[in-house]
Amino acid sequence: MLAQLRQYKHEEVQFDDNRTTGESQTEDTVNPNAEDYFGQEMDDLDVETWDTVEYEGDPIQRRALTIDGVIAVSVPDDSLEEDESALPGHTIQVRTAGDIETIANAEIVEIQDEQS
Repeated sequence: MLAQLRQYKHEEVQFDDNRTTGESQTEDTVNPNAEDYFGQEMDDLDVETWDTVEYEGDPIQRRALTIDGVIAVSVPDDSLEEDESALPGHTIQVRTAGDIETIANAEIVEIQDEQS
């Protein structure tokens, strides 16, 4: 099976010693053009890409995950209890042929059976 998930985490703030107190980060300093920063396009790099989205009035980060070869997907009972992390999603366990991966603060987008 093919599992598509969204995972969330708190926004990572980058501190800049050249900024004065109260000066906010601009889009250009937080998200510079990939080619200017790395010397190549993002699609050419093998990296995790997190997008900044708003959740309950606060900025958080979200990424899309696609996992192939999934045998089973489960949500442990303890992840359904009230979570104090203030992030969407639950802990999701994804079992593949030789591994069990636990993904915190995730939501299931779609599970597809590759056989059909």
